Amino acid sequence: MFQKLKTPVLGLIENMSTYVCPNCGHESHIFGHGGVAAEARKLGLPFLGELPLALEVRVAGDAGTPIAATNGPLAAPYLALADRLIAGGMG
Repeated sequence: MFQKLKTPVLGLIENMSTYVCPNCGHESHIFGHGGVAAEARKLGLPFLGELPLALEVRVAGDAGTPIAATNGPLAAPYLALADRLIAGGMG
């Protein structure tokens, strides 16, 4: 679709890549893992990173403060993504 519309693609992101249980700390890949990185390689596009599935992300956004604007550990993947975008997807 993006090729037909001549829309540039900056890279691919694996959204909801991992989920960490807030009670026990167990990490799960509910929707699979690694497929987006493989697709990025196949398409010759930068793989920009993995973003977690976390309730705190929604709560922060609903409160008007994006998680990336906080000092918490969940800000790190979003800041890394921003750095890769600024670097042209080569991070």
